[in-house]
Amino acid sequence: MKLPALSGELRGILLVLTAMAMFGLMDGVSKLLTGHYPPTQILFLRYLLSIPVAVLLAARIGLRTALHTHRPFFQLVRVVVIVVEMVLVLFAYRLMPLADAHAIFAATPLLVVALSVPVLGEKVGIRRWTAVLIGFVGVLIAVRPGPGMLDSGAIPTLLATGLYAVYQLMTRIVTRVDRAETTFLIQIVAGTAMQAPFVPFVWVTPEAGHWPLFAAIAALGAVSHLMLIHALQAAPAAVVQPFTYSMLLWATLVGWLFFGDLPDLWTICGGALVVAAGLYAAVREQRLRSEGRSALSAARSGGTS
Repeated sequence: MKLPALSGELRGILLVLTAMAMFGLMDGVSKLLTGHYPPTQILFLRYLLSIPVAVLLAARIGLRTALHTHRPFFQLVRVVVIVVEMVLVLFAYRLMPLADAHAIFAATPLLVVALSVPVLGEKVGIRRWTAVLIGFVGVLIAVRPGPGMLDSGAIPTLLATGLYAVYQLMTRIVTRVDRAETTFLIQIVAGTAMQAPFVPFVWVTPEAGHWPLFAAIAALGAVSHLMLIHALQAAPAAVVQPFTYSMLLWATLVGWLFFGDLPDLWTICGGALVVAAGLYAAVREQRLRSEGRSALSAARSGGTS
């Protein structure tokens, strides 16, 4: 019996849920490696070992086709943003538990809402602005600014959150004109090349038993990022965005299993506030888009009757 085809929205949701689970596992392995190697080296090896995966995926449409981009400079700037963001994330993992870091990262969708006004020219109403403000209060609760903030990993985490929001907006823009394979191949190849000049200054020869861990984060990261790109092509960001919050659950589970870390009450409360605000903003955006499509459809029907 032939199974019914999945709708674009359901396919996008499933892709995001799977990507979040893989990211959670990748973050756990990455945190293990930060105890032995500099963040720059970890990210470089992750990208370098991802090149065969990127090339194989690009080969499906032809390497020449995959390397063609309509926005070359924009793609390169996007790569710089994500490379810096990932190095900051690895620094943060050295200093704080995974669940604590992801309680702050959960503010990314709210930052995307705020930045979509100046970057994409989108209109954001008072309700979603209120959700953004509430989410930032949640971040303050989770971070608890104070004298120990410099040593807690909160600052690199906050900077990484802002950069990741910019990266998501840039990904949304380039997927309108470039294939997913193109965007992914450029990110991996250009990201590796950008980091190569800096790696010799921090290089620590990996132990033999750590190479499988490097290979694991490369494979998990490569497949996860490609899934996210395809998810944004299959469904609107407003539909899939709420499901990125499943990352908090995976980060907590992996942090507990790998390191015995569990978030404290303040982090749980702050993270819950951020997630609640983000979910409301996403639902509100989806409702407005649905109402806009209905109004447009009604207008067209009225004009042809």
